[in-house]
Amino acid sequence: MLEEIAKMLAEQLDVDPATINENTDIIKDLGADSLDVVELLMTLEEKTGKTIPEDKVAELKTVGDIVKVLETL
Repeated sequence: MLEEIAKMLAEQLDVDPATINENTDIIKDLGADSLDVVELLMTLEEKTGKTIPEDKVAELKTVGDIVKVLETL
């Protein structure tokens, strides 16, 4: 799952997927803004068929956070 998310982030934010790991901060390390995060979440929901609850969205700071939330759904 980490590799899939890294690939999506890399495509969306035009970064090298090799630089993305579970500790990568989506905003600080990758330069994403709030719109980028919303677009990423929409893409993740579409590709995984899972809906990320709104109360969990604020907790998503790192790539690892996204993986953990998706694995619990």
